[in-house]
Amino acid sequence: MRLALFAACATLLGGVPAARAQTAADSAAIRATALDYIEGWWTGNAERMERALHSHLAKRIVFTDSTGRSRLGDMTALELVENVRAGGGTHTPQADQRKDVTILDAFRNAAIVKIDAGAWIDYLQEAKFNGRWVIINVLWELRPRQ
Repeated sequence: MRLALFAACATLLGGVPAARAQTAADSAAIRATALDYIEGWWTGNAERMERALHSHLAKRIVFTDSTGRSRLGDMTALELVENVRAGGGTHTPQADQRKDVTILDAFRNAAIVKIDAGAWIDYLQEAKFNGRWVIINVLWELRPRQ
């Protein structure tokens, strides 16, 4: 009975679309977007950073305030681009500038990407938006100081 109901609904809705597998071109574009983001930061290249971001990006970190309570720090796309224009990571010694990109998962028009930047880890949510991969959200975490 359930199978018949599912088949009837699928027929009414025009069938169930097949999942689009991640292509090599998508993988390359996802990686290129992540590199525009992190290399834009390290080099102070606001154009690369801006190209990587959706205009509604939210970059967030959870931190502990002086009272021991968790707080959320956030940054918009515009704030991030302005920080890059102001020099971004250009003051970080090149030996400390990491940009290890790993695509953790991708499905259809969504991808999760990890960047090991040395002093912190970024988890990017990328989306294929109007045919172009852009970063929608970033959740990041600082490494403990040694």
